[in-house]
Amino acid sequence: MDDEVLYEHALSLGRALKLAGLSVAAAESCTGGWICKALTDVPGSSGWLNCGLVTYSNAAKHELLGVPYTLIEGHGAVSEQVVKAMAEGALARTDADLAIAVSGIAGPNGGTPEKPIGLVWFAWVRRGGRMRSECRQFEGDREDIRRAAVLHALDGLRPLIADA
Repeated sequence: MDDEVLYEHALSLGRALKLAGLSVAAAESCTGGWICKALTDVPGSSGWLNCGLVTYSNAAKHELLGVPYTLIEGHGAVSEQVVKAMAEGALARTDADLAIAVSGIAGPNGGTPEKPIGLVWFAWVRRGGRMRSECRQFEGDREDIRRAAVLHALDGLRPLIADA
């Protein structure tokens, strides 16, 4: 997969967001701003991208998104509980309609038997709607894992656009 694939997905997502009159915020950890980079590659993205928060450290997750340290300490930064709190925090701190949150282990170090390299948690939420979370295991090197996570994050926003 190359950047052209990401661009096509971001372009399609942007068109759908614009048509629906919705905006999105991204709370990123392992993707390091790549979701927002993919979105801002699309001309006119200022019409539907609200903001991106790169919260790589635990302190940033807590200070910028309000993720309780008890969640981080109890479940780890790469967990369903933390990624859901990241998505909630992104909505609470912006006026975006939708939020995506991502936290994972891109490698080449940091993996454990319980949380191997390539494990990425996602959460998507629409203001006033239900949250959806998902864990995926991606293969490849650090860049492959991060690129796959960005694509999955973008594609996971699509169902939220149609939600009433």
